[in-house]
Order: sequence, then structure tokens, then C-alpha cells
Amino acid sequence: MSVPPTEPPTESAIAATLRAAGCVFAEDEARLILATASTPDDASAMVERRAAGLPLEHVLGWAEFCGLRIAVDPGVFVPRRRTEFLVREAKALVPPRPVVVDLCCGSGALGVALVAGLDEFALHSADIEPAAVRCARRNVAPFGGQVYEGDLFGPLPDVLRGRVDILLVNVPYVPTGDLRLMPAEARDHEPRIALDGGADGLDVLRRLTAEASQWLVPGGHLLFETSARQAPAAVAAVEQGGLTAAVSVSAEFHVTVVIAAKPV
Repeated sequence: MSVPPTEPPTESAIAATLRAAGCVFAEDEARLILATASTPDDASAMVERRAAGLPLEHVLGWAEFCGLRIAVDPGVFVPRRRTEFLVREAKALVPPRPVVVDLCCGSGALGVALVAGLDEFALHSADIEPAAVRCARRNVAPFGGQVYEGDLFGPLPDVLRGRVDILLVNVPYVPTGDLRLMPAEARDHEPRIALDGGADGLDVLRRLTAEASQWLVPGGHLLFETSARQAPAAVAAVEQGGLTAAVSVSAEFHVTVVIAAKPV
């Protein structure tokens, strides 16, 4: 006796399920799930995972970032749309044939978005999380880049010391005490190490800025995201590390970015 084929779930039915689970953009998510799923059973399983609270990007297996489709595996930090502003600011500073380093790279989205469209470049990315490294390699490999596993500058080849033109760092900056206030999608499904910046949110940043100057070329730039409240202390950390600093704020993206430069 043959088994009848599974009826494909409709967009309206998926949206209703997601809306009942608290998804604000249920209709948009329903369309994305249907466009991504390979079979009706796959779509149903994706809806179930999303309704259970898994981040949409982990359900889909990808996130849109700067017009690119970035692979995002479960347990990997999801690139935020607001961070596109950081990439936009970095693009304005890119010299010819740049050496780009993306630390705390997660999925590798920042470095990939920066070099996409460039003719000549060298891209090096690193993260301390093994799952992030595996994911980043899938995104970075098509651009001929390298991904290393380790803490901040630790795993980078020494040949890069003093040769980096653009240093992008998606540094964790949420104060430990504020992690409980984050949305459950991030708090429960993204690695804590990608979020937790210590007591005041600046622990990792201070370690970064203490060493960044050694890796930048004269005139090279370090860019990272922070909060408006933390910006003065972040600038002080940058300056203590021997770099100059400017703060760029986007009302459109609701984000604050610090742009540091190594004096020429």
C-alpha cells in the first residue's frame, strides 16, 4: 500500500503557527522557510524548530548580510543587520590590495562582506569557538581566505604582524549582568563567549586594543561596535593602546562604531 505524499504546508498556515509562537514577522519568516525548505517535511521541521525558539537564521541555515547569503550553523553567532554599518565604514577606508583581518569572526560575515567585490586582497579570520571556525571556513573559502582557531591575535601567522590594513572585530561588549536582559534567541542559542564582555562589557576590548597596534600598518584601521554608553571608555582603551579614535553613530542602524587608526 503506497503512502500518500505529504501535503506542503501553506504560507498562511506557517505564518499562523509562527505568530502563535510569538514571531513578530511571521509572514516574512513563513516565506523564507518555504523558499529554503527542500521538501514539505523539511518545511514542517523548520517551522517546529522556529516555533520552539531557535533563531530564524539557525533554522534556515543562513543569514542575509550586506546583500550576501552567509551560512550560519546552530551555535554560531548570528550577524546582525546593524553591523552592516561597521562594514560600510570600513569600505570607505580600504586601500588598494588590502590585508584584512576579521577577529571574533563568528560566521566570517564581516570579512567576507568587506572584501566582496574587491579584485585583490588577503583575508584572514579567526575565532575561539570551533563551531564558528567550521562555519566561517565555509563562507571564507570561496574568497580564498584563511580561518584560524584561537583567541584574538593568538592563532594569526606572525607574518601578518605590522601588515594589517583593516582589522574588523565583532568584539563581545554586553556586560555580564545584562546578558539576562537579552532576547532568548541570543541568550539561549548563541555562544556566551560571543556575547559576554565582562563586568563592564569591555574586558575583551581592552585585550584587543593593547595589542592591535602591533598588527596594523601605519595608517591602518581597527573598527569595532560598542554601545553609546560604553563609547567614552572604549575610546580611552583605544588611545591607551597607542591608536587614535573617532566615534561614528548611525541613526539608521541604531549603532555606535569606534574607528581607530595607527598613526603614520
